[in-house]
Amino acid sequence: MELDPLDLKAAEGFEGYIVRKDLVRTFARQFPVPTYVVEFMLGRYCASTDPEEIEEGLEIVQRQLSSRTVRAGEEELFKAKAYKNGTVKLIDIVHVRFSSDKDGGYIASLPSLNLNKVRISDKLVDDNERLLTGGFYAEVTLEYDAIIAEEKGIAFGIKDLRPIQLSKRNVLDILAEARKSFTSEEWIDFLLRSIGLEPEALDQRAKNAILVRLVPFVERNYNMVELGPRGTGKSHLFQQISPYAHLISGGNATIAKMFVNNSTGQKGLVCQYDVVCFDEIGGISFDSKEGINIMKGYMESGEFSRGKESIRADGSMVFVGNFDVDVDHQQRVGHLFGPLPQEMRDDTAWMDRIHCYLPGWDIPKMNQELTTDHFGLVSDFFSECLSHLRFQSRVSMMQNRVHLGGALSGRDTNSVNKTVSGLLKLMYPDPESSVSDEDLEWATRIALEVRRRVKEQQKRIGSAEFRNTHFSYFIGDDGVEQFVATPELRSDNEIGDDPLEPGQIWAISEGGSDIDDNAGLYRIEVNEGPGSGVKILNNPVPAAFKESMRYAEQNLYARSTQLIGDRDPRSHEFTVQLRSFDAAKKGSKLGVSALIAMCSSLLKKPIKGGLIVVGEINLGGSIEPIMNAVNIAELAVEKGASSLLMPVTARRMLYDLSDDMATKVDIQFYQDAKDALLKAIVE
Repeated sequence: MELDPLDLKAAEGFEGYIVRKDLVRTFARQFPVPTYVVEFMLGRYCASTDPEEIEEGLEIVQRQLSSRTVRAGEEELFKAKAYKNGTVKLIDIVHVRFSSDKDGGYIASLPSLNLNKVRISDKLVDDNERLLTGGFYAEVTLEYDAIIAEEKGIAFGIKDLRPIQLSKRNVLDILAEARKSFTSEEWIDFLLRSIGLEPEALDQRAKNAILVRLVPFVERNYNMVELGPRGTGKSHLFQQISPYAHLISGGNATIAKMFVNNSTGQKGLVCQYDVVCFDEIGGISFDSKEGINIMKGYMESGEFSRGKESIRADGSMVFVGNFDVDVDHQQRVGHLFGPLPQEMRDDTAWMDRIHCYLPGWDIPKMNQELTTDHFGLVSDFFSECLSHLRFQSRVSMMQNRVHLGGALSGRDTNSVNKTVSGLLKLMYPDPESSVSDEDLEWATRIALEVRRRVKEQQKRIGSAEFRNTHFSYFIGDDGVEQFVATPELRSDNEIGDDPLEPGQIWAISEGGSDIDDNAGLYRIEVNEGPGSGVKILNNPVPAAFKESMRYAEQNLYARSTQLIGDRDPRSHEFTVQLRSFDAAKKGSKLGVSALIAMCSSLLKKPIKGGLIVVGEINLGGSIEPIMNAVNIAELAVEKGASSLLMPVTARRMLYDLSDDMATKVDIQFYQDAKDALLKAIVE
């Protein structure tokens, strides 16, 4: 493998904490252990860029993994070694349960040796509580004692164990210091390499989605759903990368297992792990209605009560599963929570506690091209950093910089804050770092989108309280309101319910006198900047549209005080693009829409979502009557508009509009340009 600039930068900043990910895959295929176990060994002996040191380390790792991992059929061999030598060392996942037998105490199990009754001291269990809740991988010293075997019938015991995880306290200091030498783009790429993916093979939306997968690791009590196609690596991260995550695959999720066992007092998975992930969520059943209610309470507050005491935990909950159909079809036949179990599928109260719905369909299926051969952080170091970041917050970085729109409820705001905080912790491990406006806006847009996706499904189920889903934000006190959509709801060429950017407007041309000048849908896009005049980017410029723009420009100059107050339009240059979405290309009679778009760009106010504007203005400021109002209204309905703004002179013609069509679109009327502007822009 040839080192690239990112490898060299990583090697300089993280000496001793990086590993070549292609080596990891080699060993992971050879031995029956998770990726983080292999990386733990490689990080100990191969964390170097020196080829000779790597080769030397590889021999040691090969030797230790060969001698300490139990392959199928070798179980009796390891037992025999312990019998002959007194002890044997192995790497295995260790589970512990409390025994109610006459002797009592703790009993361990070692699955790779098929041993279900192994002695273990109270001290080892007390020092490692997670042994009781699913267990963990460890380097185990197994002993054989013939005397105890004769007395109690339990020959094998765990003399000592070393958890396969890092325990350094200053890991964040190392991470924060090294981060200073990376740009934001480089850092994102390096994080992706650290979990084994090659950023060169991913587009920006895929990168964003994979980073969001990491947010539950750094944010306490974070609730996330990810549904999407099979084979995109949804469960890999929670099973292979971190020992602080626990994966539940199928079966029954009981209250005792998840929260607390009343009979023993043993705390459940959410108390013991940073992240609890439900894999193949559609196949998991919850033992009672009470279980869902306790879960909802925990997802809301991070607390649950069983009996008298209230217990606090900070484990994040992740629900992953597969679509059996594509996203478009899923939305046609139901909603995006459809694959979830019956108890959750239509429960809007449960949904409302989900902070993030991650679009799993944005991530490509895993293949060889997506795996990296370059350097990334050793998994135990990386997972330790993620775990330490949970006890910090970055919400303060949003204060007085990001202002969220009025459509967000208290839970929406909390969800967005948690997602932004998580993403910024990943991007800026040092809490004292200054966050750029670009990165802050990037995190805010992602957070708004993944929360809005939840609200859209609630609205689809039919709950009126969730009808306002137009999520927006401002950057700075004088920033322009930006609306964030969920891309799967509409394409760029379709009319959605979200307001467009300031300076953009949907319009319908009624067509002109030429035989090929037909009615059609257009979008006018205007940007303003220093200078003067109007510049149309279309090449060639349609003559009819050029004429409409000229009328609009002159009316803007003549009536600027009425339309835009004290702003001087003559000191601005307007760059205009006309986009057509039908066979019609002439762009005739779009003067009113063009005028509103220019005013919108100057005022920095967007046009209402789902609105189409119709009408032409002449040089004197009068509104031209339209001839075929019924056809225009029918076309607006066909294009998915929710409202249509027309000259008041068209009112009588619309008596001929069918009742069915009249109920599908809200038709409003305007008298002059000022009236049209006030009714078109977002107040």
